[in-house]
Amino acid sequence: MSTTIQEKIKFNTTPERLYQALTDSKKFSDLTGAPAEIYSEEGGSFSCFGGMIAGRMIELIPNKRIVQAWRAGNWDSGVYSIVNFELFSEGENTLLYFSHIGFPEGQGEHLKQGWEENYWKPLKNM
Repeated sequence: MSTTIQEKIKFNTTPERLYQALTDSKKFSDLTGAPAEIYSEEGGSFSCFGGMIAGRMIELIPNKRIVQAWRAGNWDSGVYSIVNFELFSEGENTLLYFSHIGFPEGQGEHLKQGWEENYWKPLKNM
């Protein structure tokens, strides 16, 4: 059985800058302070935080949408979840509709905390 995380987060940046931060290895590493290899093309692989997170880009619509097959390094082999980032311009800000679905039962609180600490906090400091 799996579960879901859904969030709506406002960032004081443009959709273009937020999209680049999530799809460019150097920008992601600069923001998070962690190593990242991100191949920003549909079907491209990504690995972040020294391999703790990995997956593939399923859909990329520049500055609007990112869908990833996403997995934590300690999950059973072959287990992936789906992460969806939807970006909307809201004046001088960007509104992110985020969902993370299909992850293993019991992982929700840990993952939610990880998104907050490792993604949202650094991205809010752009």
